[in-house]
Amino acid sequence: MSTYRARINHQIKAPELRVITEDGANLGVIPLSQAIREAQARGLDLIEISPNAVPPVAKIQDYGKFQYDEKKKQKVAKARTVTSELKNVQVKMGTGDHDLELKAKKASEWLKEGHRVKIDLFLTGRYKYMELNFLKERLDRIFKLITVEYKVAMAPLKGPKGLTTIVEKK
Repeated sequence: MSTYRARINHQIKAPELRVITEDGANLGVIPLSQAIREAQARGLDLIEISPNAVPPVAKIQDYGKFQYDEKKKQKVAKARTVTSELKNVQVKMGTGDHDLELKAKKASEWLKEGHRVKIDLFLTGRYKYMELNFLKERLDRIFKLITVEYKVAMAPLKGPKGLTTIVEKK
């Protein structure tokens, strides 16, 4: 939820406001006192909607209804956001073809769900000192088995434990 709280009636500081009625009609740019009188005459509140505009925009509306509409908008926006996690697949130099297929299948599922997948080629012992191109070829074995369209978000990087790369859905 946003921390901004709309100013209403006498909390508004701007000397002039662009005022809109509850049915969407534009009353134009009028002084604050006249806008408050207009809202009181209708039995409603004057709510500052866009304080950063020049002049600020205010709406004549019931404040309770305004709050309800704002909460409803935030709830819809929150429902639309998709959380993307970074999933991890670890492969070793001696990983067999069947195990690679299973790991690639899992990576494909995660990519379909919209997650990013970090693939680690875990190196032990003498494998740490092998040529980088050879290690990248070993990493390509799992790339070939991934069934979903993907792009490499982070090129293979050599770290203390091996080679790491990140892929994401195209």
